[in-house]
Amino acid sequence: MKNKNNTSLLSKVFILFIGFILGFLVFNKKDLNEKLRYGETGLPKNCRAIIKANYEGYRLDEFTAEGALDSINRNCGEFGYSWGK
Repeated sequence: MKNKNNTSLLSKVFILFIGFILGFLVFNKKDLNEKLRYGETGLPKNCRAIIKANYEGYRLDEFTAEGALDSINRNCGEFGYSWGK
C-alpha cells in the first residue's frame, strides 16, 4: 500500500512540474512592443513606435490617411517587417 501512495505522489509531482514548465514557457514571453523602440537613426523599430509615428504624421498633415495605414500594414501587418522574423 505504501508503494502505491509513493507512486501516486510522484505522478502528481511530475504532472505539476510539467505544468509549471509549460506555463513558464507559454506566459514568460517578452513583448517586443511593450515600449517604444527606435533605431540609432531615430526611425521606429517596433510596431508601437511605427503606429505612433504614423498617427502623429497624419495629425500634423505630413501623411495622408492612406499612406499612414499602408505603412502600418506594411510594417505591422501579418507579414510585417517589424515582427522580428
